Amino acid sequence: MMKWLLAATCTAALSCVTTASAQVYPSKPITIVVPFAAGGPADTLARLLGERMKTSLGQPIVVENVAGAAGSLGVGRLVRAASDGYTIGIGHLGTHVFNGALQSLPYDLLKDLEPIVLLPSNYSSIVTKKDVPAKDLKELIAWLKANPDQASVATAGIGSIAHVASVYFQEKTGVALQVVPYRGGAAAVNDVIAGHVTFIFDQVSGHSMALYRSGKVRVFAVTAKSRLPSAPDIPTVDEAGLPGLYVSTWYGLWAPKGTPKEVIAKLNAAAVEALAEPTLRKRLDDQSSVAPPREQQTPEALRAFQKAEIEKWWPIIKAADIKVQ
Repeated sequence: MMKWLLAATCTAALSCVTTASAQVYPSKPITIVVPFAAGGPADTLARLLGERMKTSLGQPIVVENVAGAAGSLGVGRLVRAASDGYTIGIGHLGTHVFNGALQSLPYDLLKDLEPIVLLPSNYSSIVTKKDVPAKDLKELIAWLKANPDQASVATAGIGSIAHVASVYFQEKTGVALQVVPYRGGAAAVNDVIAGHVTFIFDQVSGHSMALYRSGKVRVFAVTAKSRLPSAPDIPTVDEAGLPGLYVSTWYGLWAPKGTPKEVIAKLNAAAVEALAEPTLRKRLDDQSSVAPPREQQTPEALRAFQKAEIEKWWPIIKAADIKVQ
């Protein structure tokens, strides 16, 4: 009888301790793993988000940059972390969709991670050198078909979002393009400005819009369903005559598999609150980032969207036999 009472007491005590531990989360700093070097878009977004999330979570948010292998090393670091909510990670279309088709990964992008929240997206624009003789996107496509010797597209490297977007463009239009890979987006854009390459799928940003407004390049469409607040005069691909050519560098937050649902819910609430904060929204608007509607800022929405993107992009990548070493 005494043994039974002691066991029951210990079980009850352990349950109380476990419950108390869950209630006080977080009780120490949280790390956001960024799978790229410091200073890039993912790093900037993680730091902006972490600065706001710490207010509602009551703990510092520390950014850890784990760069390499197109972001797959950083994602691997997150997969191997403890599922206690103290290590989370940011990623995007490249790291959490493309890499699954481009590389042989030691983890499953859907099964080994718990989604937290869908974050803002940056859409692409179809940017050409300024002397292309076309008035609109339909004329541009016709000109590319008629001038195969000049039909070239710059990319930020093999397997980059700009590269896969150009393959998607070829599939949708039947245009045969010479793909010219660079070691980064800046070098690629510079050669379009110089007229060495015909066009590029460039992320809409303050810099790209400045080039457009100054007449250094031409922009024929944005790869979004709706016109962008930062570029209301530029038509969507649907309006321009190439319906469905949607490309967005969307971001998200994930945790390791097995992270408790109540912890995910707390992290999600903090991120949603941060995204609604006026100062952060202003910073995102300045970078031409588009936040998802509130109803899509859920773990379930991120999981469904990531799965849909995998189903869309993996066949395109595999059919083109794109691989990164």
